[in-house]
Amino acid sequence: MAFHGLGSLLRNVALLVLLSVFVNGEGQFRGFRRFHHYSSQRTVLDEQWFTQRLDHFNGADSRVWKQRYFVNEAFYKPGGPVFLMIGGEGPANPAWMQNGTWLTYAQKLGALCLMLEHRFYGESHPTPDLSTDSLRFLSSRQALADLAHFRAVTAEARGLASRKWVAFGGSYPGSLAAWFRLKYPHLVHASVATSAPVHATVNFPEYLEVVWRSLASENAECPVMVKKASSALVERLKDPKTYDNITKDFNLCSKLQIQTEMDSAYFLETLAGNFMDVVQYNEDNRGFEGVTGTNITIKVLCSVMGDTSLGDPYARYAAVARLMMDTFSIKCVNISYKSYLGDMTDTSWNGPAAGGGRQWVYQTCTEFGFYQSTDSPNQPFTGFPLVYHVKQCADFYNVSAEQLAEAVAQTNEYYGGYDIRSTRIVLPNGSIDPWHALGVTQDITPDLPAVFIKGTAHCANMYPARSQDLPQLALARDHVFLLLQRWLK
Repeated sequence: MAFHGLGSLLRNVALLVLLSVFVNGEGQFRGFRRFHHYSSQRTVLDEQWFTQRLDHFNGADSRVWKQRYFVNEAFYKPGGPVFLMIGGEGPANPAWMQNGTWLTYAQKLGALCLMLEHRFYGESHPTPDLSTDSLRFLSSRQALADLAHFRAVTAEARGLASRKWVAFGGSYPGSLAAWFRLKYPHLVHASVATSAPVHATVNFPEYLEVVWRSLASENAECPVMVKKASSALVERLKDPKTYDNITKDFNLCSKLQIQTEMDSAYFLETLAGNFMDVVQYNEDNRGFEGVTGTNITIKVLCSVMGDTSLGDPYARYAAVARLMMDTFSIKCVNISYKSYLGDMTDTSWNGPAAGGGRQWVYQTCTEFGFYQSTDSPNQPFTGFPLVYHVKQCADFYNVSAEQLAEAVAQTNEYYGGYDIRSTRIVLPNGSIDPWHALGVTQDITPDLPAVFIKGTAHCANMYPARSQDLPQLALARDHVFLLLQRWLK
């Protein structure tokens, strides 16, 4: 969802979408995309600072740091609940303190609204740098302990100890919202965990399978054309004589050079990212966040891929890439894995990946996996297998494949994966959103309901309502409200 973002950024292609949002300039990021996105706008809405412990799990470590948070008291009625929006893998965007479905609920229920930025993202810097040694303190468990401490101290300071607290989050913060209720049930009364990938997995080829189905829902031929184009490009990459033309076709910043399998995988993933990010956020009402490119939808991509006047499928694929570059004002695409490696291993807070890319990929390597590989035959792309993603963990943080697998298993042991056991957590997901494959899409119990919204994408129910919303999206928002009303009685 956004707000925090993750995103991806698709490295230069930007796409800025997700992750990174850090978009100032060139795009930079890529990757693990696909979780959210947020804008790089700097609105300052009364930001406040909370003194937080560096390591909640070591009593002998007394180091502290300042965590950023925001408050909106406009709707609060004495005796009302407290809504806590959880920040994620990017800067907390204060636009969420003025827009979003949660504020509609707050108005109806008289809630006080707080948003806490996630450690290591945005302005919340617990350590002097982003070295791998510093990143030891970045984990979902530490983040939940931050939330617990913030909740306990704030409740005491503001006289809210007897109030019912509700956690909200979308995407990775959606998982945190569910886990906050799971692990600290005495502190949080209920949670709305939107588009939450609660099951960790090293290999996540299902992401691209959903991309195929989502494109096909617009036009059955669309993903077939994408697959033909991607396969044609992979064939051309085998012959260095085609490299000048490919450089021109995709507007690369320097002449294409494929020296390792990482180079070709990085290039192919960057181009696939155009489709991945558009599918993930298809028709979400994200404009208020300052996001560019919301007008590029599955319909738009499929119309380009189906336009025979542009030439063969390969030529249409290149046309999609150019459309994205125009939309995000990107002059050329940098597809050098070596330069990406340089960005991702820069450990300063001013580095090109410090907006969230270095931190989020670290979390994937040490907790979640979530690697959107081309290892399934039932998806449209070729060329970025699991081994490409796993090697990045070693290249960036010296985390081995064995350590990664062990960490992911531990995450599911700790939180329960799909088999979460708690009460008063609602789990909305959209059928178009590839992340729903790692979420809960059927009720677990009457008190752990799922809301599966046909035809909507990532975190759609969190965004402000508008007249053209699908009827099932409006019904889903109403359903969540009725659950909150019941749970807060």
